[in-house]
Amino acid sequence: MIYIGLGANLPSPIHGSPVDTLNACITRLCDFGLRIVKVSRWYESAPVPMSDQPWYVNGVVAIETDLKARDVLKQLLKIEHEFGRVRSEANAPRVLDLDLIAYHTQIIEDEGKIEDKPFCVPHPRMHERAFVLLPLTDLNPQWIHPKLKSNLSDLVAQLPKDQIIRPIKQE
Repeated sequence: MIYIGLGANLPSPIHGSPVDTLNACITRLCDFGLRIVKVSRWYESAPVPMSDQPWYVNGVVAIETDLKARDVLKQLLKIEHEFGRVRSEANAPRVLDLDLIAYHTQIIEDEGKIEDKPFCVPHPRMHERAFVLLPLTDLNPQWIHPKLKSNLSDLVAQLPKDQIIRPIKQE
């Protein structure tokens, strides 16, 4: 399975709140040849590292596609741009953030950059982020990290205790 991480902590002038933006993004993914299989719950999470910027809304989607991993990331970057994402500094607030979390069981390292974004699969910091691991657990609790060979429950247990995350009540 292919997993995409979604996040936002700024409202979009077109789509509205971060939750509305992420829901619109899921619809848009389908227009780029990415078939949605399953969507996690939305989570509210404090910025990592902690700062005074607004909290994030995060989730993960499972997709299917005939595109190669590099092409999936290129499509994600196009969608971010279309939604008004401007890359400035690391960990800056954003209208939309899309990450290729995992592409089946492939391990791709040091494959250069795409638009100044490193191309590594699985995502090199996913195992350190509650806002990725908890939504991924919603989708596939038995998932094994292809490089670390660790299951999700072990990865979640190893998370730093200072990461604050909670599911958003679904209306």
